[in-house]
Amino acid sequence: MTSTNPALAAALEAAATGDPRRYVITGGPSSGKDDLIEAVHAAGIPCMAEEPGREIYRKHRERLGRHLLKEDRRAYSLEVLEAFIAEYTSHTHGIRFYNRGIPDGYGWEGFFGLKPTTELEDATRTYRYDAIFVLDPLDTFEDPDDIVWAKDREIRRVHELIVQGYYDAGYEPVFVQPDSAAARLDFICANLRLPKPSRGA
Repeated sequence: MTSTNPALAAALEAAATGDPRRYVITGGPSSGKDDLIEAVHAAGIPCMAEEPGREIYRKHRERLGRHLLKEDRRAYSLEVLEAFIAEYTSHTHGIRFYNRGIPDGYGWEGFFGLKPTTELEDATRTYRYDAIFVLDPLDTFEDPDDIVWAKDREIRRVHELIVQGYYDAGYEPVFVQPDSAAARLDFICANLRLPKPSRGA
């Protein structure tokens, strides 16, 4: 896809043959991540197509005939981790945004009362990202897919655990305040010293 902002397109092209630069966008449920990822794609910035955990969750749910319970989550988590590692290693040059990253696993494992697996610990040390952007939760709540979040405090708890997971993994996340997807993407690009996509709209 070609960026609508010529300056941004030029910056992406200039970086395309250089070392890989990997940037994670993450946050708890109801953080506006899907809208922001859609804006990243619309701006022509290379990005993961979809958070892999969702499709894997659907497959496990179909096989089990119910939502995953705590005892189901080890196999699920390891499959998600494998997908994240494959996504990471397939990118070898230029800029790429990620819809969640490997250390997200710490937050989700913690929420379900599980300790991190050895595989997650090893992957976190081996596969490092260049920057982490955490979306602060929005006031509105949407649950389009898999997991029913009946209590606002559960949403907050997941968000806090994800953030803590990145700190524990040695990152210093950049927090992105609630705003429109376009404004949030402008903020992220400015932080990365990239031209703001909205200036080409």
